[in-house]
Amino acid sequence: MALLSINELPENILLEVFTHVPACQLLRYRPVCSLWRDLIDVATLWKQNMMSWRIDSNGGHRWKVESIPGDHGTSFPDPRVKKYFVTSFESCLKSQLVDLKAEGYWKELMDMVRPDITVTDWFAARADCGCTYTIRVQLLSADYIVLASFEPPPVTIEQWSDARWTEVSHTFSDYPPGVRYVFFQHGGKDTQFWAGWYGPRITNSSIIISPKMTRHPAPSATQPETTQGQEAVAHLPSPHHFYKPF
Repeated sequence: MALLSINELPENILLEVFTHVPACQLLRYRPVCSLWRDLIDVATLWKQNMMSWRIDSNGGHRWKVESIPGDHGTSFPDPRVKKYFVTSFESCLKSQLVDLKAEGYWKELMDMVRPDITVTDWFAARADCGCTYTIRVQLLSADYIVLASFEPPPVTIEQWSDARWTEVSHTFSDYPPGVRYVFFQHGGKDTQFWAGWYGPRITNSSIIISPKMTRHPAPSATQPETTQGQEAVAHLPSPHHFYKPF
């Protein structure tokens, strides 16, 4: 009986196998062949259900999860997204602290290459109620010192809006060496002070870390940039995205 090559497996089975491989190992396996490269580049491979939300404030009737489109709502642009979080009549905030090393992004990558980090969030109001939405994302050192921050002014949507979904996105580039954590916080409240869940609806949040960069690798404190910086870059695949949705 002839042995079956792993590449003869159906692609969905091979993709399932890859989901059990740590991120740092996947990067090493990517150059094996074009099939492996294409499968490893599939965005769904990097998606995980992260259940580590921390509730920072839970005002009014507290956070709630509802199904899209919800009352007085609209469909989400991606039909695969089925649920959203919704806030109440007092401030509701939740956050996650992502440990980059634990997720497979090693020190040399973050200090010398400093790949672009893109954060994305989606929010919408109910058509019949106004709301205010906020977001704050910080890049933190090992000692939780803020090295870079994205905190735009709160967005207020007036009552009787079209309830369409709005994407918020920001790319961190050319940030200082030493980033070890990403702190992601969002939330809001309604502006009518109505009992129930009439505040902003939030879903499909993500952090994307890509080997793409907008500057040269940072020089090392112990070795010339031409030696250690190039070594770090040599271990990177072609630019692609690592999704960490919430």
